[in-house]
Amino acid sequence: MPLVLTPKITTTVPIEVEGVTPSAVRGKTLDDVRRLETFHGNRRMPLGELFDVSGSGDDEQIVFVGDCHGVHWIGAGMTGGEITVRGAAGRHVGSEMTGGRIVVEGNAGDWVGGEMHGGVIHVHGRRSPHRCCLPRRARGMTGGTIIVDGDVGNEIGTVMRRGLIAVGGRCGDTPGFGMLAGTILVCGESGVRPGAGMSAARSLVGPSPPRCCRPFAAVCRRRPCSCACSTVNSRCSDSTPPLHRPAPIGPTSCTRCTTATCSSPVAARFSFLPPSKATS
Repeated sequence: MPLVLTPKITTTVPIEVEGVTPSAVRGKTLDDVRRLETFHGNRRMPLGELFDVSGSGDDEQIVFVGDCHGVHWIGAGMTGGEITVRGAAGRHVGSEMTGGRIVVEGNAGDWVGGEMHGGVIHVHGRRSPHRCCLPRRARGMTGGTIIVDGDVGNEIGTVMRRGLIAVGGRCGDTPGFGMLAGTILVCGESGVRPGAGMSAARSLVGPSPPRCCRPFAAVCRRRPCSCACSTVNSRCSDSTPPLHRPAPIGPTSCTRCTTATCSSPVAARFSFLPPSKATS
């Protein structure tokens, strides 16, 4: 039998349940669970004053029943077990979790799975805009899986390092911004600049992928001449820094010799971009 939590009040003041995880309630009596610390705005309050508590947490299963769109940090830091939200959920669902499974049957707020390290989050509705990296931090998710059946907003997978994000609907602008590794799969339409600034990562966007932003395309097209003269192309002067020397796709001739350069295997992945877009 799972532990069932039902909100007692309807309020516009955020409720934060960080720390109410399957491992935290395992082996505790209902009275002990009701005394767990939560926040209502900036006030510390016991869980029992905000939620009706029933069932048992011995099976490491927690069920939130009702509209929890104002309940934030559900499953944050969890290490195992399962949490089910039978309705909407607030911000930071599963942030920094390392294991377990979270299922949200409705919509979810911002920063789903922010900096998560493992486990699975499945949102059956849509996910609100914003990223998988907590505000003012430099590390994104480093593992785990996030599945969203509906649409998502902007900047999903920002500075993502590992893991998988799968979106059944559409996504907003700049998915995978600054990604170092990992995979993002978007089955619907995408906004502008997917994968801007990404490194060794994969971003699959369909059915009509937009064009990459110009600086990103230019860096991917750059390659040095195969000879020893270090020239890139005729558009660059000797004083141009190497990283700012774009070169068009396809074999070109060196400006100082007759040696032909070969196409970059990285640039070949962006062959749908016309050279004028990358070098302008």
